[in-house]
Amino acid sequence: MTNTIVFDPLVPWPLVAMVAMIATVTVMLALVRGLNGWPLRALAALVVVGALAGPSYQQEDRAPLNDIVLLVEDQSASQRLGNRADQTGDAATALAAQISARPNTELRRITVPDGAGDAGTEMMAAIADALAEEPRARIAGIIALSDGRVHDADLPIDLPAPMHLLLSGQETDWDRRLSVRNAPAFAIIGEPVTLTIRIDDLGAAPDGAQLAPLDISIDGAEPQTFRVPIGEDLELPITLPHGGRNVIRFSVPMAEGELTDRNNAALIQMNGVRDRLSVLLVSGEPHPGGRTWRNLLKSDSSVDLVHFTILRPPEKQDGVPVNELSLIAFPTRELFMEKIDDFDLIIFDRYQTRGILPSIYLENIANYIRGGGAVLVAAGPDFASANSLYRSPLGLVLPATPTARVIDQPYLPKITDLGNRHPVTADLPANGDWGRWLRQIDVTNPQGTVVMTGEADRPLLVLNRVDEGRVALLASDHAWLWSRGYEGGGPQLELLRRLAHWMMKEPELEEEALTATAEGQTMRITRRTLGETVPPVTVTNPDGSTAEVTMEPAGPGLFEGTYQGPEIGLYRLANSDQESVIGLGPAAPREFVETIADPAALLPVTAALRGGSVRLEDGLPRLRNVRAGRPAAGRGWLGLTPRGAYETRDVRQTAILPPWLVLILSAFFITAAWLREGRR
Repeated sequence: MTNTIVFDPLVPWPLVAMVAMIATVTVMLALVRGLNGWPLRALAALVVVGALAGPSYQQEDRAPLNDIVLLVEDQSASQRLGNRADQTGDAATALAAQISARPNTELRRITVPDGAGDAGTEMMAAIADALAEEPRARIAGIIALSDGRVHDADLPIDLPAPMHLLLSGQETDWDRRLSVRNAPAFAIIGEPVTLTIRIDDLGAAPDGAQLAPLDISIDGAEPQTFRVPIGEDLELPITLPHGGRNVIRFSVPMAEGELTDRNNAALIQMNGVRDRLSVLLVSGEPHPGGRTWRNLLKSDSSVDLVHFTILRPPEKQDGVPVNELSLIAFPTRELFMEKIDDFDLIIFDRYQTRGILPSIYLENIANYIRGGGAVLVAAGPDFASANSLYRSPLGLVLPATPTARVIDQPYLPKITDLGNRHPVTADLPANGDWGRWLRQIDVTNPQGTVVMTGEADRPLLVLNRVDEGRVALLASDHAWLWSRGYEGGGPQLELLRRLAHWMMKEPELEEEALTATAEGQTMRITRRTLGETVPPVTVTNPDGSTAEVTMEPAGPGLFEGTYQGPEIGLYRLANSDQESVIGLGPAAPREFVETIADPAALLPVTAALRGGSVRLEDGLPRLRNVRAGRPAAGRGWLGLTPRGAYETRDVRQTAILPPWLVLILSAFFITAAWLREGRR
């Protein structure tokens, strides 16, 4: 039971003060004038002012409430290093028993797991959530068991009581960390790009280590090992071997005694792009579509085009002196013998052998294809003649044989079943709703893939691979009709663009490909194939275990599947003869960037209310009571602030000056003053 006097004024306090001032002035005037009743006047005024203040005698029936102590246990990934988990668990159990044994004290245990994604340890957010569920007036203290690697320590929280940190780990802990300082998202194929990497020894590292072995692997290939200095930025040139995504993995073997190898690797994914595409266009007999290929290639700013045009064949005898026909001789030997390997693509547009290019040049082009080059033949009537390219050394690598027949009648180009699955012709705009072409060269014995047919289902566009290279034959010179809008036209620009890029081995146009994209810990696997079915994809996890992912049809020649990666790291994918790699998440998660226990991040938080930080390896501190505002930590002890909170069960108020008593007293004192002054 608690007894107090409370005031509940009948009028606002400013008005009470005004009445008190007026009463004081009147009493002072009575005193100055020598009225001997001024004390009685003062008592009457005091009774009136007191009545206006509304004093009451309040009796409260209070029930004391227990203090609350928050015990926050860090169970993030970094707490599983060394003996930290056992150290923290034992300390939490002992503290829970010590707090439970205190009178009028309740314990709230809070566990802090890994944050969502790669957010790290979000301890302050967990404390804020716990404080929101408890009355602040009952919080006597907060005790955190952690390695100090808290990633939201700067979260602004108004703590109601001192916070203490019990630091896990050992002072002798050390760890080796590999980090990549800069890594561009794109790099030019064949040109070195510089990455900055660094290897650091953290904590109480052993003396004497100056160099560390560094393994570098691209796309999961056999790694190369180098010895690099520790504690220095290393400028490392890397040359990407192919276009598209390149997965580069840097790793350092785990040293004896270090805490973990989870931060000994870095995974970089870079896209390889071509700087400039070099194309040689060889034009033969002029025709209405002669500028089709030139306009297509010149419209792409990333293409360097060399155009070789036959304007005057050797058999033409018009008596014009050679020195008046050209300023310089065209460098045929330099192009077709010495620098042919510099070209990414060679296009023959209605070219026929007339002695301009000797057989040795054409044989060199065939070897260029076998060695990884690309040749496209856009055939006209020349391909069916006696001077056809097929009847040259180049004919050994061409994908179809001409019959010497030229079909001059309208027909509609159509995509074959294989063409609907091939990236060159799949999903072409307005498929089938196109204008007709008017000429086709009859060819037989197609080798490779026929993706388009023409009149009477004869091969129109044939694609083939020859050893390391690629060759394509377009058995018509009327593709230009689509660009002119004949009978509605067609996707001429898109078809020829895809064809040229497939020839130049652009990754997104590969007909057999296995790729994957990552979104968090989920990968979406895409398999493109010319086949009608594909077997399950075998996924090899970072720990060496495997899983199979069933692929579902997602379109003609396209299959997709998803896989949830169980951990962060490098995954290998295999399907038939196709292989790929992909990295999920960073190789070193945020929890393992800094692994040495350190209280620095939480010092501003614990110091705000004079809390303390103690290493668990030094022993468990005692708990004692301290007053608010006093130091809450000392040698071997931590302080809790008793709050004295209570719950009010019943309140009774009794007016000290009830109206009838105020009336009697004020009337008595006023009358007494009047009588005293009147008697004088």
